[in-house]
Amino acid sequence: MKVVADLCIVPMGVGPSVSPYVREIKAIIDASPLTAEMHANGTNIEGELSEICALAEACEARLAELGVDRVFFTKLTKTGADHYTL
Repeated sequence: MKVVADLCIVPMGVGPSVSPYVREIKAIIDASPLTAEMHANGTNIEGELSEICALAEACEARLAELGVDRVFFTKLTKTGADHYTL
């Protein structure tokens, strides 16, 4: 199913700055074949729902490798005949 998702990933318990972790997440998203556009509160991503979920899992796995024990995710999805592209 083709969707547009608004994905927000927040590493928890890593101190006052999350920017090193956001850079890691951005690199994973940029390396994916999905169309993505970062904004102040997350990233809009267009693609198959299963691919977006796999991308979120890859981001969480990388954060775990970096020692992040808790990650807060929000994902809003939109689909329909009036589907638009980024």
